[in-house]
Amino acid sequence: MGSALTTIGLPVALGIIMLGLGLSLTVGDFTRVAKHPKAVFIALVCQLLILPAICFGLVLAFGLSPVLAVGMMMLAASPGGSTANLYSHLFRGDVALNISLTAINSVVAVVTLPLITNLAIAYFMPGDATLGMQLGKTVEVFAIVLAPVAIGMLIRKWRPEFADRMDKPVRIASIVILIIVIAGAIVSNLDMLLENLGQLALITVLFCLISLAVGFFVPRLFKIGRRQAIASSFEIGIHNATLAIVIAQTVLGNVELSLPAAVYGVLMFFVALAFGFGLQAAYRKADAAEDAAAGPTAERPA
Repeated sequence: MGSALTTIGLPVALGIIMLGLGLSLTVGDFTRVAKHPKAVFIALVCQLLILPAICFGLVLAFGLSPVLAVGMMMLAASPGGSTANLYSHLFRGDVALNISLTAINSVVAVVTLPLITNLAIAYFMPGDATLGMQLGKTVEVFAIVLAPVAIGMLIRKWRPEFADRMDKPVRIASIVILIIVIAGAIVSNLDMLLENLGQLALITVLFCLISLAVGFFVPRLFKIGRRQAIASSFEIGIHNATLAIVIAQTVLGNVELSLPAAVYGVLMFFVALAFGFGLQAAYRKADAAEDAAAGPTAERPA
């Protein structure tokens, strides 16, 4: 990875993305969870406990190298990305719940991401003093994740009209910068990426698919409404791969550590799209059957 891309490009791209998230958030997005406390609690349990456990099992089953194993665990610990809101909207999820989950996850990740990363390093790379997220690096994560979000929220509070005007340009800028930076990163590390693509493609696709399924079906098992379950599914299944890449390369200074997130960050869009259409098709048939059996005035279930 070229030093300019690593030290400047990636953090700037992530900073703009997180600033854009902040521009769309208000304090009400954090307090709104009171309307769906059960859905939020179940989604957080899935995100913080179930997914890391599943990822750990996949890493052991695939026999990844220690560095790639830690990279996968770091990815599992990353919060949902803002792209989850788009997918939730596309497939009729509860976007308001998505926004609240993203806000809460971004705050919680400041603690859980370093914790899970350190546990993974201790297990897969015991005695390695070159990695690890002690207090100083944890503070860096705090600054990378929350500082731009806080600035964006303050702008929205003090200058709401300006925040509304800037929302779309910031989103476009973040996408353009991110594409340029990731493209440059791929080109400069093409040999390393191709060397590991074979063993990372299957595990990242499986992890994404399992994450989406857990995010949807676990809430449904606990009688959470379908729209809330869809929101949970995409929030849990679409991780903030950019955050994992930035932490791996700029905070921990290890390019190989970022490879799982880089592969996941490309493939997750296609997996999530296929999952969404599959979910939509499955429930379209179920709704049609129930409507036919119950009559034309029957309401569809939550």
